[in-house]
Amino acid sequence: MLVRDWMTVNVMSLGVNSSVLDAAEILREKNIRQFPVIDGGGRLVGIVSDRDLRDAMPSKFIPGDFAMEHGGGLYTLTAGDIMTLEPISVAPDMAMTEVAEILVKHKVGGLPVVDAGQLCGIITQADVLRFLCTASGSAQGGIQFAIRMDGRRGLLAELLCDLRDLGVVFTSVFTAHDPVQTGFSNAYVTVDEIGDLSVEAVVGRLQEKYEMLFYVNEGVTVDLM
Repeated sequence: MLVRDWMTVNVMSLGVNSSVLDAAEILREKNIRQFPVIDGGGRLVGIVSDRDLRDAMPSKFIPGDFAMEHGGGLYTLTAGDIMTLEPISVAPDMAMTEVAEILVKHKVGGLPVVDAGQLCGIITQADVLRFLCTASGSAQGGIQFAIRMDGRRGLLAELLCDLRDLGVVFTSVFTAHDPVQTGFSNAYVTVDEIGDLSVEAVVGRLQEKYEMLFYVNEGVTVDLM
């Protein structure tokens, strides 16, 4: 899945000469966490975060702060004065898994999406979470089985064939490295139908051959380890 399928388009951006006070008001009203800053040609030149705007504001504990006087101080401060230059950006054809890694590594809430130098969208932590909910199958609901895989080639394909033979219809398969055992991975299979068998019967059949970690049914998690 690619950024272009999940990014927010029609991004609210700032010009280099946009007023910091105006940006702060928009942030408050629209609950926006960052503004890409573009030049007159629509090219990304910087980014202003909610933290940048908070840092630019005078203290509410200083009455009559001269920074709020018309004709000076904050009234002359622009996005270009407080923006972060050369922000990290991503391309619309980048994989969403790579975006998630960048967000975690750099501890940022969102990334501008740039195509041929032009700002075309923004991808945020919320967009990545929507993607993960879809990829893991949790967005569709249903029963989820968690199975530890020991690294043998073809084991995942074998598992899915066994599920099919049991009459199980799966809607999503999500794998991740096991956080405890090196060289192992966990498969999370979300299913929509289990045929004529009960959930417990399917689990019992799977446990004869596979290492089951847990299953989730109607929001209830049953640990099997």
